[in-house]
Amino acid sequence: MEYFVKSGNPEKQRVACVIVGVFDRRSPTDAAETIDRVSDGAIATVMRRGDMDGKLGSTLVLHNVAGTFADRVMLVGLGKERNFDEAAFRKANAAAARALRQTGAIDAVSYLTHLPIKNRDFQWNVSQALLATEEVFYRFDECRGAKFREEIQPPKLERYTFDVPRRSDLPAGERGLAEALAMAKGVALAKDLGNLPGNLCTPTYLAERARQLAAQHSAIKTKILDKAEMEKLGMGALLSVAKGSSQPPKLIVMEYLKGPKNEKPVALVGKGLTFDAGGISIKPAAAMDEMKFDMCGGASVFGTLTAIAELKLPVNVVGIVAATENLINGEANKPGDIVTSMAGITIEILNTDAEGRLILCDALSYAEKEYEPSVCIDMATLTGACVVALGSVASGLFSNTPALARALLAAGEQSGDRAWELPLWPDYDENIKSEFADIANIATRGGNGGGAIIGATFLHRFTRKMKWAHLDIAGTAWTGKKASGRPVTLLVQYLLNMAAKKEQD
Repeated sequence: MEYFVKSGNPEKQRVACVIVGVFDRRSPTDAAETIDRVSDGAIATVMRRGDMDGKLGSTLVLHNVAGTFADRVMLVGLGKERNFDEAAFRKANAAAARALRQTGAIDAVSYLTHLPIKNRDFQWNVSQALLATEEVFYRFDECRGAKFREEIQPPKLERYTFDVPRRSDLPAGERGLAEALAMAKGVALAKDLGNLPGNLCTPTYLAERARQLAAQHSAIKTKILDKAEMEKLGMGALLSVAKGSSQPPKLIVMEYLKGPKNEKPVALVGKGLTFDAGGISIKPAAAMDEMKFDMCGGASVFGTLTAIAELKLPVNVVGIVAATENLINGEANKPGDIVTSMAGITIEILNTDAEGRLILCDALSYAEKEYEPSVCIDMATLTGACVVALGSVASGLFSNTPALARALLAAGEQSGDRAWELPLWPDYDENIKSEFADIANIATRGGNGGGAIIGATFLHRFTRKMKWAHLDIAGTAWTGKKASGRPVTLLVQYLLNMAAKKEQD
């Protein structure tokens, strides 16, 4: 589907569908009032009859509305005007997209992007409208049979235009369009990788996709470290997890260096557990199929690199994905085993299902040693405890640098891909003390509480020399049985904001 931005009158649009909003208590927006006026009260009539009351997310399609050139006029409920905020804006645009899919319209113009949102501009409006639309139209059919795929009917909608009030608003709208298109492409890639089953999306498959990414974007350079290279580097923690699988582990490194030559890069480090059975500390059978999503942190690195390459963003970014499986065989980690990490810190493995931190700690050490990054951000489906704490609404955020935490939280609010900061106080360090090694991979003191914090505290032992943040996406990386693509939009927005700030400086 193609997207456009323009500025024009709603009644003059020669398209298959014009989309306008109605607030609660049958209060039309300016665009709806315009169509109502030229149609001698067509909208007022349907509202009076109770067919549209403005409830948020409701839709009604009118055909052959007098005084307009469009085949259809879609009314979208916006809820109470005083409560219309960013979340309501996204919900209204998603509702419009779902309703459009049910029509035969091949093109449409939306006037929902005219709606004022506090502290947001038309760049934001267009960007969020497009992202909400792409979320609705996304499908994953790669694993269906050939006959089934042949019978899939693609959406009829080919062209979707977001209108802005004045011609002077077009540049802002165009910027929003370009940014959102790149974000949507990155989110779709992250979703595709996450949705693939573990028998297809192996560490080797992820490595090959990284090579393909470099082939598609000349700005991205990829290198893959195999087991032998990781052994030379002393990555005993990562390799200990890989021992339980017949799939060879991969450390995937993707460089995008389009910023100033001497500027240290931002390092994005993702957990790439392509399947996690828990090892000897095996997981319950129920919902274990969802453990194919344990590589969504790594998938978000792929998605973010894709988006910034599409935008040709003038920044230096290195994406690192630690990829392996966590299964069971005669060589698998055993509770009580002690391994030595790349940083030289010894780790007592008291629970083999706390493996994400084992592969991440070596990837973080590699990022520090090889790139000395300006900031390092890791993202991982690390702990079920984070799901208990925050549910599926916000990712957990931990950082040793307040300014970095604030920047990520702001990017999350701006993009709608929100995070919530949790403490990383020194008080928690006592919890991972081991009787026999430098640290343990789960809490040994303080009871069973604060699991997400304990995971972050473990990682912090390997990142104290860096400006570092950790995103626990266990609750946000997938919903139901589908990958969400989070936190790609948060990360891309953070990098966009960083690039804009440097341009101003």
